[in-house]
Amino acid sequence: MAHGPLYRVPLRRRREGATDYRRRLALLKSGETRVVVRTTNRNVIVQFVEYDEKGDKIVASAEARELPELGYAAAGNNTPSAYLTGRLAAKRAKDAGIETGVLDLGRAAPHKGGVIFGALKGVVDGGVQVPHGDVLPAEERWRGEHLGEQKAAAFAASYEKIVGQPLPPKSEKPKGKDKGKGKPAQGEKPQQGQPAKGNKPAKEKKAKTPE
Repeated sequence: MAHGPLYRVPLRRRREGATDYRRRLALLKSGETRVVVRTTNRNVIVQFVEYDEKGDKIVASAEARELPELGYAAAGNNTPSAYLTGRLAAKRAKDAGIETGVLDLGRAAPHKGGVIFGALKGVVDGGVQVPHGDVLPAEERWRGEHLGEQKAAAFAASYEKIVGQPLPPKSEKPKGKDKGKGKPAQGEKPQQGQPAKGNKPAKEKKAKTPE
């Protein structure tokens, strides 16, 4: 460790790598409630935190460990669990009067469609406005369809207990334009009134008028 009259010992959480104080300061300057999402090997934690001079104040929170009580006993750190945790936390935040927030990732390295953004998807669907880009997971991921029919059914049951409404049907992807529309298939005869492919209609000869 360095020594000298000008040396200043870094803050403990900076030394431990637990807090990025520059990022934290930028979030505090926004004046919004921080939506803090943290993950462990077996849990996802979503907290709505407001700044206070005496220390941060947790207004609402939820953990994936609560989900087995709601009928969803899958792994606590996967995308469907994160979504349900975010949805449960958003419900409690709305009851506390929170309408908007800003995502706090801490020192986590974000990647598109990850567990953290699964929790964010649940928070946003829960009615709390949080700015975000195109980072949310695909619908079949947060609905748990990749885990099998049994887990997907358990997800739907837990969703209904949290939200108070059945899980809406999966949205249909917009179909692309039919590229071959209007063209006869190979070997198919053209419709009546349409010239065959490669055959140009013969030009009608104009009758010569007597001079």
